[in-house]
Amino acid sequence: MMLTFEKYDETNAPPESRELLQQSKRNNGGLPALHAIMAESPQLLAGYQTLHHLFLHSSFDDEEKTVVWQTINVEHRCHYCVPAHTLIARAMKVDEAINDALRNETPLPNARLEALRTFTLAMVRQRGEVDEATLEAFLAAGFTRRHILDVILCLAQKVMSNYTNHVAHTELDARLQSVAWQKRTA
Repeated sequence: MMLTFEKYDETNAPPESRELLQQSKRNNGGLPALHAIMAESPQLLAGYQTLHHLFLHSSFDDEEKTVVWQTINVEHRCHYCVPAHTLIARAMKVDEAINDALRNETPLPNARLEALRTFTLAMVRQRGEVDEATLEAFLAAGFTRRHILDVILCLAQKVMSNYTNHVAHTELDARLQSVAWQKRTA
């Protein structure tokens, strides 16, 4: 038997999660299933929302944010977050070619964004223990020490959502169905 997680709303969630769910509903035009599941732990939901807000105001522009988010989502094989961030990228007017390249793991349209994806992948795969050459290559692509730290911020956010979706087997919201995603196989 597979473990199931409750999907809460603002009427039945733990009291500390209710306002967070109302805020999520307002911000997203509906309650994302991910947030409904996270609500069981008010601290997880609050932490996730806080990190999301902080990353939105990080040193990255919208294209770069999309590269970091989706690189992590794809590497973590998150069936829920890849479609969610596809729509977020569209709302932010990110070039569809960037979105497609990230979803399909094909080259990005410019070297700077590709350097960002390469660095983000190194951080994920090596659990932050990247070598000096990796750091120097990232800085040589025009990024800064702050960008390195903002990738770490995003990693913390995406571990919360990606791992929650993995253990909860979160179903896609209706609005995500048209951009459903599955990891490519070799």
